[in-house]
This record gives sequence, C-alpha cells and structure tokens, in this order.
Amino acid sequence: MKYILTKTISLWIVVLLFLTQSCGVYSFSGASIPETMKTVSIKYFENNAPLVVPYLSQQFTKALEDRIRNQSRLIPKLSDTDASFEGRITGYNVSATAVQGNTQSTTSRLTITVNVKYQNSLKPELSFEQSFSRFKDFSVVSSAFEQQEQSLITDINQQLTEDIFNRAFANW
Repeated sequence: MKYILTKTISLWIVVLLFLTQSCGVYSFSGASIPETMKTVSIKYFENNAPLVVPYLSQQFTKALEDRIRNQSRLIPKLSDTDASFEGRITGYNVSATAVQGNTQSTTSRLTITVNVKYQNSLKPELSFEQSFSRFKDFSVVSSAFEQQEQSLITDINQQLTEDIFNRAFANW
C-alpha cells in the first residue's frame, strides 16, 4: 500500500512540474499564437505568373485557409481581423532536371512561387512580406506532365502553406 501511495505522489509531482514549467500558449503544430488573436482573413491569391493555371489561385487560397483552420483556433473572417494574409502567385515553372544522352529529359521539376504579405494587427513587428518557393521533381517517362500536374500542385501547395504558417505563427 505504501509503495502505491509513493508512486502516486511521485507521479503527481512530475505532472505538476511539467505544468508549472510549460510555456504560455503552445499547440502541437508548433505554433505560438497569442490568446488575444482570435480572427484571421485570407484574401484570394491572384495568379500573376507568366504561365497561368486557371485553378491554381483557388486551390492555393483554399489550401492556406485549410492549413490555418486545421492547425490553429483562429476563426476566418472577411474584415476587422487580428491578422491577415494576402498576396499573389508570381511563379509557375516547369524545367528539366535530368537529361539523357540523347538530350531528352527524363525528370522535370515544377516550381511554384508565392509572394505573401502577412499583417499582425496585435503585434505589427511580426508582420512580413516574403516570397516563398517550393518545387517537386517528377518523371516524364512514366506519364505525361498533364496527368501528374494536379497531384504535383497539391503537394507543393501543402509545402508552401506549411512554410507560410510556420513563418507567421511559429517564427521559423
């Protein structure tokens, strides 16, 4: 009985130590969003890239909204918000990365670049305007680019939105 009581008390001491040593606001996503920040607006990201994919703007904007909605407690609103994201897609480029001896490309790379302006109304010093770029390599031997394009865009959007989220809310 004494052994069980000692273990129970030890466990509670460890739990209390962790609780008293923890930082203010923390989430498992690594974000440190202040308690006072409650709302965010995400404006439509217009596609200004030289090569325009008609659905890219809508998919990127939705991917950023989903990232923020799923990894934070922030409520998306149209105006009067504590933080806001706006910007434009400035680059969409397909380039060869591996060329065979007969000068035919076997691997290519899709690169998407987005310029983002983040405004933090509560702490203006955390606001930024920055360009983010990500790429994904793909094989042109197995299937045509057009057959892979949608999944490549989805993967790159996931990487870009993670970078943007981390820059805004995790100070990475």
